[in-house]
Amino acid sequence: MPSITPDLAPVEVVGGVDTHLDTHTAAVIDTVGRVLGTEQFPATVAGYAALLAWMRGHGRLSRVGVEGTGAYGAGLARWLRGEGLEVIEVDRPNRKMRRCQGKSDPIDAIAAAKTALAGQRTGTPKQRDGRVEALRNLRVARRSAVEQRADTQRQIKTLIVTAPDELRAQLRGLPVKQLIATCANLRPDRTDAASPATAVKLALRSLARRHQQLSTEITDLDELLEPLVTAINPDLIAVHGVGADVAGQLLVTAGENHHRLTSETAFAMLCGAAPLPASSGKTTRHRLNRGGDRQANAALYRVVLSRLRWDPRTRAYMERRTKDGLSKKEIIRCLKRYVARELYQIITAKELDLTA
Repeated sequence: MPSITPDLAPVEVVGGVDTHLDTHTAAVIDTVGRVLGTEQFPATVAGYAALLAWMRGHGRLSRVGVEGTGAYGAGLARWLRGEGLEVIEVDRPNRKMRRCQGKSDPIDAIAAAKTALAGQRTGTPKQRDGRVEALRNLRVARRSAVEQRADTQRQIKTLIVTAPDELRAQLRGLPVKQLIATCANLRPDRTDAASPATAVKLALRSLARRHQQLSTEITDLDELLEPLVTAINPDLIAVHGVGADVAGQLLVTAGENHHRLTSETAFAMLCGAAPLPASSGKTTRHRLNRGGDRQANAALYRVVLSRLRWDPRTRAYMERRTKDGLSKKEIIRCLKRYVARELYQIITAKELDLTA
C-alpha cells in the first residue's frame, strides 16, 4: 500500500460545541485558528453521531471543547468520551470578548474550539457514569427536600404570629417537633373556611403535614445515602468532623474521575478555600475567594466548626492564632484551607470503581 505523502495527510482539527436543550451548535478550526465551518445538530444520540461525523469530515479530530458539560452538554460529553475522544470543558466567553464579537451560537462554538486549542480556561469534565453520579442525584433530591422543609417551617411560624390570640397562645413557645405534631392534628371545620380563624388552622395543618411528609422523605434518602458514601470512600467518612452529608458533598465536588484535580491547591480552589492574591506595588496581600463550589465550601466550614468544638488541636490552633492578632473569620478561613488539604489526600488516595 502506498504511503500517504505529507501533502495528502489529513489536517489536524479541533472542535468546539455550544450546547443547548434541544440543539448543539458545532464549529471546527484548524491548528492555527482558522474557522473551517459551523453547523447545528439535534441534542440526541443520532445528532451526536452526525456531529462527530461532520467534525471528522474536516480532518483528523484531536480534541473537542464543550461548553456546559455539567448541564446541556453532559450527554454529548459522555458520548464523545465513549468514542475515545479527548473532551475538554470550556468556560463561557468572557464579557470583554462578547462585547467585541457579539453573541450567537456559532460565535460561542468557535470560541469553545479556540479555547480548547489554546488550553486556557479549560478543565477535564466530570465523568457521570459511576456511583458518584448516583450519589449526586440522590443529594439533589435531599437538598431540595431540606430547603422546602425549612421554608414550610418558616411559613408555619409566620402564620402563628398573626393567628388569633387563643391559637397563638397555644402554639407559641412549643418545640418544633411538638409544634408540627400539634398543627398536623388540628381539626378545623372545612365548611367554615371563610372565617380567618378557621382558615389559619387549615393552613397550619396543611403546612405541618407537608413538613412531616418531607421529613419522611429526607429520612428515606438518608438511608440510601449513608451506605453509598461509605461504600465509595470509607476512609473519608471516618475522618473527625466528616459525616455522610459532608463526605457526600466533597465526593460529588471532586467527581468520579478525581484525578482531574492535579493538586490539593486545585481542590482548595474548586472548593473556594484557596485565598486569591491581591497584591499591587509594595502591598502584598490575599483576599477571600468567593468563587468555587459554595456547597463544598459550606461542607468544609461545618468540619471546621465541629473541630473547633471537639478537637483539642484545632482549639489550640485557634488560641495561638488569636494571640497573633487574627480574627475568628480569618482563622476559620485558614482552617478550611488545612482541612481541604487533608481531605484531598483521602479522596484521591482511593481509586473509585467505575464499574460498581
